[in-house]
Amino acid sequence: MSEVSTERAKGSADAVGFQVDEAVLRQVAEDERVELEALRQRLEAGTVVVMGGDGVQPLGIGQGLRTKVNANIGTSPSIADIENEKAKLYAAVDAGADTVMDLSTGGDIDKVRGMIIAESNVPIGTVPIYQAACDSPRLKKSFVELTVDEIFVSIRKHLADGVDFLTVHTGLTRAGVERLRNRKRLAGIVSRGGAMMVEWMMYNKAENPLAEYFDRLLDLTGEFGACLSLGDGLRPGALADASDRPQIQELLIIGEQVDKARAKGVQAMVEGPGHVPLDQIEMNVKLQKEICHGAPFYVLGPLVTDVAPGYDHIVSAIGGALAGMYGTDFLCYVTPSEHLGLPDVADVRVGTIVSRIAAHAADIAKYPERARKWDEEISRFREAFKWNEMIKASIDPQEARRKFDNYPKQVKGVCTMCGEFCAIKHSKKALGG
Repeated sequence: MSEVSTERAKGSADAVGFQVDEAVLRQVAEDERVELEALRQRLEAGTVVVMGGDGVQPLGIGQGLRTKVNANIGTSPSIADIENEKAKLYAAVDAGADTVMDLSTGGDIDKVRGMIIAESNVPIGTVPIYQAACDSPRLKKSFVELTVDEIFVSIRKHLADGVDFLTVHTGLTRAGVERLRNRKRLAGIVSRGGAMMVEWMMYNKAENPLAEYFDRLLDLTGEFGACLSLGDGLRPGALADASDRPQIQELLIIGEQVDKARAKGVQAMVEGPGHVPLDQIEMNVKLQKEICHGAPFYVLGPLVTDVAPGYDHIVSAIGGALAGMYGTDFLCYVTPSEHLGLPDVADVRVGTIVSRIAAHAADIAKYPERARKWDEEISRFREAFKWNEMIKASIDPQEARRKFDNYPKQVKGVCTMCGEFCAIKHSKKALGG
């Protein structure tokens, strides 16, 4: 592991539970333009989680804060190129991702994770159960043959490496699996981690170890001061499965686990669906906030239709904007490659930008006095034909510049959409502006 990631791991181990470094807390308050004491109270209540420090950008997620965006990267058994993952990391951060998750399952995943931690200046999340599955052949076992202790070895490894948050599928229990069998979903289980835990439970005829030994998980996480992201192993992967009983049962269990985490001083946020039709998004967000007592909510999308492979980044942005408006705190991006293949660098960039657009649209509804200042600045530049300033202030200056310079201008001072018939130019002349 690199020197940078070693320092980061030590910094994480120094903090325990909600004992967030004061300088980190102050930086988050300043960045978010909120009162420090209000932020501290939300942290103590568990409605905000705070990460970062030691060379990592301080970040707050939750009540009263800007809607954040996560970008997933990582290898697969089919494509495992560490330089490609480095390029995707840079693309995500350059495009404005607030966090990055390493979901690697192929190649030397320890080396990939070490590189990502060393190279990133934003908080990093992982799914340690993938580590357990990838390490099992070294133990001459399949994943389902791993012991509880061997599974926890992988969790400790990621914490010791200095990751900032862990996705753990703790709410998926044997009772939930039985309910799922009775439900007969259209898409079944689409969570990779969730499916792995179900296989382990069925093979061992035992309870989910992350649920049965949840206190052990809390003690270990608290030792390193990381944040738990309580994963939704039964999230719907098709609109037909949205808001069904298995999904809600898992949420009820996660709500109880949030209470346990807070009692032990461990930061926790809650992951959510998934594929959800527009008319169910508000209910899902409000239900999560009620059951989990205001814990930060982290959603994948949600995707509001199943018919658009290749365009699912747009589908998820529609759902993400709505979810954010209703109170979701953290959007996990979806790329154009969702449901089709491993995203490339271009997919990562566009997925991040589109999710940031959705997050900002949500913030305009939630915090107009803060969020709309950016929009008003852009509008003033546009009205004054200050193209360079408008492009520089936009959410993706690189793409805005490419579009603006695409064709030569026949009329000075305007773009090529209307040319000499520019509405702003003619209305100013007519009104004496």
